[in-house]
Amino acid sequence: MASDIEIARAASMQPINEVGEKLGIPPSALENYGKTKAKVRADYIETLKDKPDGKLILVTAINPTPAGEGKTTTTVGLGDGLNRIGKKAAICLREPSLGPCFGMKGGAAGGGYAQVVPMEDINLHFTGDFHAITSAHNLLSALIDNHIYWGNTLEIDPRRVVWRRVMDMNDRALRQIVCSLGGVANGFPREAGFDITVASEIMAILCLADDLDDLQRRLGDIIVGYRRDKTAVTARDLNADGAMTVLLKEAMQPNLVQTLENNPAFIHGGPFANIAHGCNSVIATKTALKLADYVVTEAGFGADLGAEKFFDIKCRKAGLEPSAAVIVATIRALKMNGGVKKDDLGAESVTAVKQGCANLGRHIDNVKQFGVPVVVAINHFSGDSEAEIAAVKAYASEHGVEAVLCRHWADGSAGTEELAAKVVQLVENGGAQFGPLYSDDMPLFEKIQTICRRIYRADDAAADKSVRDQLKKWTEDGFGNLPICMAKTQYSFSTDPNLRGAPTGHIVPIREVRLSAGAGFIVVICGEIMTMPGLPKVPSANHIRLDEAGQIEGLF
Repeated sequence: MASDIEIARAASMQPINEVGEKLGIPPSALENYGKTKAKVRADYIETLKDKPDGKLILVTAINPTPAGEGKTTTTVGLGDGLNRIGKKAAICLREPSLGPCFGMKGGAAGGGYAQVVPMEDINLHFTGDFHAITSAHNLLSALIDNHIYWGNTLEIDPRRVVWRRVMDMNDRALRQIVCSLGGVANGFPREAGFDITVASEIMAILCLADDLDDLQRRLGDIIVGYRRDKTAVTARDLNADGAMTVLLKEAMQPNLVQTLENNPAFIHGGPFANIAHGCNSVIATKTALKLADYVVTEAGFGADLGAEKFFDIKCRKAGLEPSAAVIVATIRALKMNGGVKKDDLGAESVTAVKQGCANLGRHIDNVKQFGVPVVVAINHFSGDSEAEIAAVKAYASEHGVEAVLCRHWADGSAGTEELAAKVVQLVENGGAQFGPLYSDDMPLFEKIQTICRRIYRADDAAADKSVRDQLKKWTEDGFGNLPICMAKTQYSFSTDPNLRGAPTGHIVPIREVRLSAGAGFIVVICGEIMTMPGLPKVPSANHIRLDEAGQIEGLF
């Protein structure tokens, strides 16, 4: 079979204006970026506010493994499948980060015959949103050090600057740095560091803001550091919020592209789910809900991270009511969760599948806690045996849900008709009674414990006195009602990435907490998770190049 990039390159794409017309978007409401990409204008989005909403479907997954799960591919396949069976459907995805594209994971535009296109553009610079976010973030960084240099009238304590710089690339060498070296003309030396752009609070703010006014308010609320008396200094205090909003004006508008089957897809925002909240923008999701009867969106990594944050942060803050959830699993990944090594996945092992299904069962039970009906999508690989597939279906049935075999990677929408019909059935049965995991007024540390105990099935969360004191101080400062954004390894329910399956009895160590006052949540950093990833020994970048015809090779 052809590679993903070969399939994408051979696609017969429609002009983006024609794709928009399928949702009733007039050409005048689109700002075109060439023939196949466009931004939906903010003034047009404003005219949609009184229209009724469609039904929101979340696609999530079991814990990721090197064997692959295919959550984005399934999201695309389901969107195409819903359109195939006669429903007016759109999909909402996140924009890929350059870090994983050139690192280990690769792109995030789907795969096989369930992709969004133009694949190369989406995976690389796209419409420049990430560059705008990086620039706005680093403008604030520059203004902080500039203010200190020119007299520091706000009395910022250089030792208590909490705003780090960002770049959209994996670079472990920049995690901790010393800046302003080289003498008096370069400012006051201090410790600093870089995060990856997808971990930026500005990325989270752009993805949670309702409009430009809300964006500027949230940007102004960002806490950049503290004075010697430990009172907070905000971006608004530095008069930075206006210029940052200007840089983000175009980036705030959702991007419209298409699937291989020419169905509409909104791709906007891109926070990681292991170190941020892992969902596409609220404005893209709400726009899609006004234009389509069914909107399929994804949340990053496994349901313990992406789905929990989708429900507890995005839906809570944006007032969204999801109607159903799809949990993606592969036979290969379940076998890895059952103890099989990657090199041995080709051999049939019903026993390992059954053992690995404990991970699937945990995610099913967790999603049900939010009052959302569930269906399991078995993302088919050619080496899957009938016995292994039957074992997953039987296990899901024991948990009160149906597992549907999906062949969208090979067959496009024809491979997801059954899944699409099942999703419609769940929605039309009206079984959703959505509610978040914890209340706004629950104490911050109890919120953390609730997630650890009810989602990760840990015995407890462990935090030093300094962490608990910090949470207490933020509560006193009026931030006690904020939700929690856990930063944790995506590979396990625990903080040990090698502990697969469905572990219990573990403790979740809290290393650090960060206040994202503009985004409106508390980031809780657990175990050894990094907010600036590193490259693997052999990064994907080593295999990406232009061929003799000037076309990209090696991107996947």
